[in-house]
Amino acid sequence: MSSRPLRSRSRSHSAAQFVLMLAAAVALCAAPARAQYVGQAAKPDKNAPELRAVAVLEWIGDQDHPTRSRIIPITVFDGQQLQDGGIYLAQPQPIALDHEVEYQLKEDGKNTGLFVVYGASQENGSWVGYGKLLPMPKPKPPRPAYQQNLKIDDAESDTPVLHRKHHADDSGSGPGSSGGDSGSPAASPDPDRPTLHRPASSSDSGTDTASNSGSGPAPDTDRPTLHKSPDSGASSTASPGGGETPDRPKLTKKKTSDEEPSVSSVDSTDPNRPKLKRGQVSYGGDEGGVTPPALKGLPPEMHQTVAVSDARNTPDHPWDFSWANPDDQQKYKAQLEDLARTALGLNPPPAPASKPAAKAPTHKAAKAAAPPPPPEPAPLEDEQFRVFELAYDSGATMVLSAHTLGTGAGEKFVTLIAQPNLYGNVVVLLKSTTDGAHLDDAPRMRLIDAVDAMADNRGELLFELRGQTQRQFALYRVLRGQVTRLFVSGGGDFGTASSN
Repeated sequence: MSSRPLRSRSRSHSAAQFVLMLAAAVALCAAPARAQYVGQAAKPDKNAPELRAVAVLEWIGDQDHPTRSRIIPITVFDGQQLQDGGIYLAQPQPIALDHEVEYQLKEDGKNTGLFVVYGASQENGSWVGYGKLLPMPKPKPPRPAYQQNLKIDDAESDTPVLHRKHHADDSGSGPGSSGGDSGSPAASPDPDRPTLHRPASSSDSGTDTASNSGSGPAPDTDRPTLHKSPDSGASSTASPGGGETPDRPKLTKKKTSDEEPSVSSVDSTDPNRPKLKRGQVSYGGDEGGVTPPALKGLPPEMHQTVAVSDARNTPDHPWDFSWANPDDQQKYKAQLEDLARTALGLNPPPAPASKPAAKAPTHKAAKAAAPPPPPEPAPLEDEQFRVFELAYDSGATMVLSAHTLGTGAGEKFVTLIAQPNLYGNVVVLLKSTTDGAHLDDAPRMRLIDAVDAMADNRGELLFELRGQTQRQFALYRVLRGQVTRLFVSGGGDFGTASSN
């Protein structure tokens, strides 16, 4: 009777041990998983887009040498959406107008020059930048074909070395081979280039070696010394007074065109931030204190162009469209001009049909009167016609803008965005009409150029919405036969009527 409880106890004890061992095994298996970091550490994406700013450069005079200029920030693409370049990270001025921000000037997607910002200020409540226009850097000339396969070694470098350079006619590699045995080294191509020579013997130098016995150990005559080539005609020893030899070579840093101008950091936590002061401020360009003249107002002779600032070097993307048949451009232009005259009220209304008059008896030889020639079409003032290919194989997108003469309500403006269809006709995607008396309600659309604002190889149309007392800039995207306004600078409702 006593054996049964003992047997049952032993079984329960072994079962408990088995459960404990199983729990320990599970704990050991789960321990590495708990020791690991929960989740995955985010790694920087190499393909993450950098900030890309779009601005408009305005100037008067020659573009290479403008008399006055300014740059207006429009957008900053942060990788996800378009930000207003006039207020984005304004501390105090926007980041798009920071000191030494470089913009590439573009025309039809091709780089035409550079603009470097040296200062910023507010004009009528909006930020504008001032700086200097620079030409595009010239590409380095390619190496000749016969030199591209040659290995550049120390014989072609300009750095002084402490060994003899190897030439094609050398039979050995040590300093004593080849020219070392002849007693005189080979002539250096550069007379001022330091070379390695053995010291001359006492008999050749004409000096008494015994005179140096009292001043220290005898010099090692086989020890190589560094001095200038005999061809330079200059002494290779130090001056008697202990000073530096005038002909001693010095290491100097080459100043390249890419080197940034030095800026003093005294009394400034950030030396690259311009200071806001009253009066004229020297912005310290490449010439050390350049005060560029500021452009004020909207003079009639003002020119505009697109400017893009991006840390990445992107190739040119031309936006101009190439017609398969050159005659198609004139045909579609004539159709758009006719639609523009109709929108401006320049085409006369069709004459009402009149009843045919009774035929009078005429002579058989009398000829029928020829119909009068059609009247000349009314002229369009400041007509601008552009054709773009806003994406690869996207077809032609045409933009025509013009206005009439007059003042107030008599001066009318029109802007058309259209595309050709399969039947040889134009389809108007957007029509904007206004007059001089309602510009603040329906501003005039002035085309500046096409620009890739989001670095996606797709162009947007950049317009200036100019009213009577204010103006804004807007980006329009043309896609699948529709025009969508992506962005308007400054916000607000100004310019909403322009997309009717």
